[in-house]
Order: sequence, then structure tokens, then C-alpha cells
Amino acid sequence: LEELEQSCRSAHKTVGLANQAVAMVEEKMENLAQLLNRIRTEQKVLEVDLASESAKLKAAKEKAAEVLKGYDDLMFETRMISEQVGDIKRNQQTLEAQVTELESRRTVLEKGIVKSNKELEKEQAKQEKYSKRVAELNVDFANLSQKDTFLLENLLRIGKELEKLDQEEALLRTNLKSTKVSVEDKRAQIEEVKVQIVEQKVHVEALDREIENKVTLRDAANANQKKYIDEREAISETINQLDKEVYRLDHQKERLEEQMDAQVQYLWTEYEITPSDAQKLWHVEDQELPFMKKMMTSLKTQIKELGPVNVNAIEEYKEVSQRYYFMKDQHEDLLKAEESLVKIIEELDEGMRRQFAEKFADIQREFDKVFKELFGGGKGTLELVSGEDVLEAGIQIIAQPPGKKLVNMMQMSGGEKALTAISILFAIQNLKPSPFCLLDEIEAALDDANVARFAEYLKKLQKNSQFITITHRRGTMLAADRLYGITMQEKGVSTLVSVNMTDE
Repeated sequence: LEELEQSCRSAHKTVGLANQAVAMVEEKMENLAQLLNRIRTEQKVLEVDLASESAKLKAAKEKAAEVLKGYDDLMFETRMISEQVGDIKRNQQTLEAQVTELESRRTVLEKGIVKSNKELEKEQAKQEKYSKRVAELNVDFANLSQKDTFLLENLLRIGKELEKLDQEEALLRTNLKSTKVSVEDKRAQIEEVKVQIVEQKVHVEALDREIENKVTLRDAANANQKKYIDEREAISETINQLDKEVYRLDHQKERLEEQMDAQVQYLWTEYEITPSDAQKLWHVEDQELPFMKKMMTSLKTQIKELGPVNVNAIEEYKEVSQRYYFMKDQHEDLLKAEESLVKIIEELDEGMRRQFAEKFADIQREFDKVFKELFGGGKGTLELVSGEDVLEAGIQIIAQPPGKKLVNMMQMSGGEKALTAISILFAIQNLKPSPFCLLDEIEAALDDANVARFAEYLKKLQKNSQFITITHRRGTMLAADRLYGITMQEKGVSTLVSVNMTDE
């Protein structure tokens, strides 16, 4: 019992140390998780800063290229003007030399100069118009170049397919030749099979004769088998007799074992010794019986001097063992609960990942649709950052307005960024409409054309949602059903003004 109590105490200490170790490990895991979250947050901030700085650097490079190009254009125009000034000076010298002779024609020349100035202004206007036309043609040329590239790629792909078809045709022709050869082989094989059929008929007749011989041998084997059956029955009778003898011996063995158990029980009841202890004391066999009785009396006296037996030891052992098994069951229940919670967390994470992937795919499709409608074309894409968990991954917004290259959203202008963000908002609103929405000057960075498309699309969403929009743009106000304005005609006194556009 003392050993069991010590074992229980040591087990309690072990459980306490294990719980402390588990708590320390959980605390370390929590600290590591917090550190990991901070590192991921800092990484995302750094990635955003890096993308922003890259976009700024690219914009600065493009601006520098534009400035250099403008400087080259200005230098060219300066040279042209200098040449024109030189021509004018030379013409002026010629005219000054002829002033005396052409004095009578001055009036006519002045009128011609005025007329020439007007024509020059017209030519300059035409030149500006042609410059704008050249810019438009450059844009068209870029689009045509892109289409030309696409057509070249299609031509290359079609050429590869034609080569593949030629190869397949050559293969079919080769297969056709091989098929003809195989037909001839098959005909030769058919002739060989016919010869084999004749041979097999002869072989079958020989097998029939052999079967008759086998039947004769089988009858002889049956006769031998009957003889063996008779011998087996005789052997079975002998085995049955031996089984009866084994049963008798087993019964005698069990009776002797019962007698031995009774003697062992007698040794323990009377003397509280085991057969092995009695075997150790077997060396006293040469002593006399009175001496043995005296020694037995002395031993019994020593047993009595040991004192009374602790009758409560069994109950105490039951209580301690019951408490030990109760705490053990609790510990096992805690481990099972931990496994169950971990499994539930994994299932929830899996469900959230699956639901997030489905809804993100829906938002991707809807965003591309809304983007094309608000921009009047182009392409919009939402992508998850690869190599990360979908529940913690960042989202990249890739946009391609009509007539522009596919770029990251950070490289777009302010109006394009605002319209892209509005496209994402409206895509989510289309998938899961909110009954009420408040928009605070979200179209402030848009131009008039985009404001008109924004207002037109906002009217489409009125079927499922009610919108309150704070705005200073005329296009949004024209699309509203009711306008509310705040004026302050007197200092510190605000007045509400409302107009129902539907009634108007």
C-alpha cells in the first residue's frame, strides 16, 4: 500500500509536470503564432510599399521619357522657327532693297499679307487637327499591331497543325501498306489453321483411344480405393480407443491438480507460506517432531507480536485506486477532447477554405463582368497570392482598361483605381445584395463619362438595395430619385433642402 501511495504521488507529480509542460508549450506556440502574424503583417506592408515604390519609379521613368520626347520636339520646332526667321530676314532685306520700286504696290501687298496671315492661321488649325488625327492613328496602329501579332500567332499555330496533319497522313499511308501486308499474313495463317484442324482431328481420335484405356485404369483404382477405405475404418477404431484412454488420463490429471491446489491452500491458510518457501525449509526434515512443534509455536508468537492487521488498508487502496483511475479517465477525456477540437478546427478550416474558394471564383467572374461594363471594355482579374494559405493569402487586382496594357492596380491613375474599386464593390453587391448602402463620394476622382456610367449602373442595383450617396458630381445627382442639400444662410444655422426628382 505504501508503494502504491508513493506510485500515486509520483503519478500526480508526473501529471502536474506534464500539465505544466503542456501549458508552457501552448504558451510558446501562442507566442510563436503572434510573432508569425506580426511577421506576416509586416511582410504584407512591405510588399505593398514595394509595389507602390515600384509603381512610382515606373511612373517617374515614363514621365522622364515623355519630358525628353517633349524636349526633342521643342528643339526641332525651335530649329524650324530659326530657319523660318532666317528666311524672313532674307526676304525682308530683299524687300527693303525693293521698297522704293514697290512703294506703289504697298497697299496691294499689305492686303496680301493680311490674307496670308489668315491662311497661315487656317493652316495652323489644320496642322493641330492633323496632329490629333496622327495621335489617334498611332493608337489605331498599336491596336492593329496587337491584332497583327495575334494573327501571326494563329498562322504559326495553323502551320503547326498542318504539319501535324501531314505527319498523320504519312502515318496513315504507312499503316495502309502495313495493313495490306498483314492481310496477306492472315490469309497464310488461315491456310495453316486449316492444316492444323486436320491434324487435330487425327489427334482427337488418338485421345479417344487413350480415354478408353484411362477408364479401364480408373476401375482398377476404384477397387484399390475400397481396400484402402476398409483399412482406414480399422485405423479409426484404434484412434477412438486411444482417445478414450487420453480422456481417462486427463480426468486423473485434473483430480491430482485439485489435490495439489488443496495442499497449497492448506499451507497458506495454516502457515501463510508458499510452496516455494516450504521447499526452502525442506532441509529441517532430519529434525524431530517436538522441536518442529516448538519452532512452530515460536513463529506463531512472533506473528502475533507483529500487531493487528490494518483492515482498512483494502478500503484505502480502493479509494486511492478509484481516485487514480478517475483522474486517469479525466486525463484521457481531455486528450480525446483535444483531438476532437483539433479535428473540428481542421474541418472548419477546410470548410472555410472551400467556401472561400467558391465565393472568390464567383466574385472573380462578377468583377470581370462589372469591370467591362463600367470601363466600356477591357478586362479585370482578381488573383490570390500563390504559395500561401487561401484564408491568409493576399489578393492581387490586375486590370486592363480598354486600349491599355494589362497592369497591376497600383500602376493605374487615380480615376482608374477608383473605378476599379467601385467595380469590386458592385461585384460583391451583385452576388449578395445588401438592403441598405451608404456611399461617401466614391466617384470624386472620376471624369464625367465614367461618372455617367457609374450612375447608370447604380440605378440597376436599385432593385435589391437602397442607396444613400454623398456626392458633389452632377452626373450622380441627375441619376438620383431624391436630393438633400444642407445650406447655411445664417452663421451657425443649417437648413435642409430636398428635391424629389421623380415628381419633377
